[in-house]
Amino acid sequence: MSDKSTVLIPGSFDPLTLGHYDVVMRARALFGRIYVVSFVNSEKSGFFTPDERLEILRSAFSDFPEIVTDISSGMVSDYAESVGAGFVLKGVRSPGDFEYEFSLAEIERRLCPGIETVMLPSRPEFSHISSTFVRELLKYGKSLEGSVPENALDTVREIMKRKELNK
Repeated sequence: MSDKSTVLIPGSFDPLTLGHYDVVMRARALFGRIYVVSFVNSEKSGFFTPDERLEILRSAFSDFPEIVTDISSGMVSDYAESVGAGFVLKGVRSPGDFEYEFSLAEIERRLCPGIETVMLPSRPEFSHISSTFVRELLKYGKSLEGSVPENALDTVREIMKRKELNK
């Protein structure tokens, strides 16, 4: 049975961006329980490991007891069903994002008809920020200010230091 006050916000979050964070914070006004889950795509190799992504998510949302962070290698619809989510929320930055997410929503609707997909457009000031953009900033040692949530910056920096030490 799905709970209409519970939402799943899936993504790779490789890494979490200020745009992602904004979508989650806006979802707090709409839903009572929020699951922010980094889904591991076996077709892609990530910049951050799944555990590192979870560490970043936890640092970003640790002050919000209504937000649960997790990682999963399963299907979005299965995870949503397992936690009783009535909705899956996707942030969209552009018409291309909308088209992609719309096709995924149709697949998820067929797999789990009781769960609705909601799309929330990004705020204009965050529409240019993508995980790819943040990875480029990291690659070239540029500042992450204004691209990654303040409460996750130290965690991202610590993970990057560990990566450097393990090279």
